[in-house]
Amino acid sequence: MSTSVTSENQKDINKSNWKFPKAFWTANIVELLERAAYYGVFIAITLYLSRIVGFDDIDAAWIGGIFSAGLYFLPPFTGALADKIGFRNAVILAFSLLSLGYFTLGVFPYKAIVLPSLVILMFGGSFIKAIITGTVAKTTTTETRARGYSIFYGIVNVGAFLGKTFAYPIRIELGLTSINYFSAIMSFVALIIVFLFYKNVSIEGEGKSIKEVWAGFVRVVTNLRLIFLILIVTGFWIIQQQLYATMPKYVLRTVGEHASPEWIANVNPAVVMLLVVFITSMMKNVKAVSSMAVGMFLMPVSALLMASSNILESFTGESVSFFGLFSAHPITVMMIAGIIVQGIAECFISPRYLEFFSLQAPKGEEGLYLGFSHLHSFLSSILGFGISGYLLTAYAPNPDTLAPDQLATAYDKAYMIWYYFAAIGLTAAVALLIYKWYYNRKDLKTAGL
Repeated sequence: MSTSVTSENQKDINKSNWKFPKAFWTANIVELLERAAYYGVFIAITLYLSRIVGFDDIDAAWIGGIFSAGLYFLPPFTGALADKIGFRNAVILAFSLLSLGYFTLGVFPYKAIVLPSLVILMFGGSFIKAIITGTVAKTTTTETRARGYSIFYGIVNVGAFLGKTFAYPIRIELGLTSINYFSAIMSFVALIIVFLFYKNVSIEGEGKSIKEVWAGFVRVVTNLRLIFLILIVTGFWIIQQQLYATMPKYVLRTVGEHASPEWIANVNPAVVMLLVVFITSMMKNVKAVSSMAVGMFLMPVSALLMASSNILESFTGESVSFFGLFSAHPITVMMIAGIIVQGIAECFISPRYLEFFSLQAPKGEEGLYLGFSHLHSFLSSILGFGISGYLLTAYAPNPDTLAPDQLATAYDKAYMIWYYFAAIGLTAAVALLIYKWYYNRKDLKTAGL
């Protein structure tokens, strides 16, 4: 009898773990639409800025990098504002800004208008990052929170995957500009859903003022142990940023316009979703920094694989056949191989980085500190995109800037780009080992051992 009761209780618990209020599901649905909109545009942002708006590779890279950087720096501050005006008002404001920003990018692809449009998108997107995660926290209980965040994480990846998947046929069939209209529609549909179904969630007793958020930022950047780790992990994310900064132009210029950088980029989230739980579980008894070090040393391997397409091409020619089922260009094959290794590296690094960062936070400030843990993405967006512009100009220049007689040999050394990123990755990996050695010694000394 007691076994039967226990079984029934367990069924009730499992059933209750799937019960979430309407605001939870509404937030996740609009998050999927927002991620699809964002990644559809972001995978092609430097292409759009160069081909449609008219910026050169260097300027397009800096603009794309600053846009991405703002999305990672602003959420703690816009989150504080969202706490003041209410989540519903904030999410309506966010999707209004996103709809306007994406639509304006499509209608007015001019330098003087594109820059303010990107600023509008930056602020709209930063509100979303803060509001949706806050809604998940507010609409789950201690028992349902883990499942709630797993649903949210899955939704984020599905949205990112779909955005890049749709971006390819839209670019091919309708043109680059039309991707902005796709994203504007996704954002406007999300806005309608918010108006109809999103009810305000309680924020009583939560949130910090912008002054408090700024004080937290100062504490993070003046904590040497944290800021050194942020700077080191920035090396990893500089290479990851090349999925958006370098890879689209690199693949289209070396393989041809039929190539699909949008689908190639989807390899990364697919690998992470398949392996992150397994790898994190496998490394659970290993210290966080040690797990991160494994991933950091995989990153230069990733870049070296991307640089090896010329070696593969010397054996296979311009087409690699896979058992007669399909074929691919050697550059595509080695790009996918490198991205697979990047995805595996991310599984070793990202979860343990967040764990380590949260443990360094004062009690009660874990959320604020984790908000600033993404400073590595702020730095890597600026540096990764900035470096990309100069390397593309040097090794894989815009074909529109070349004379007809230069085109035949213009991309012979394009693979050299990835050696620079391999060097950055190796430097960061070695720096993490030095960091680990230094702070292990310091901790032992502090403990009197």
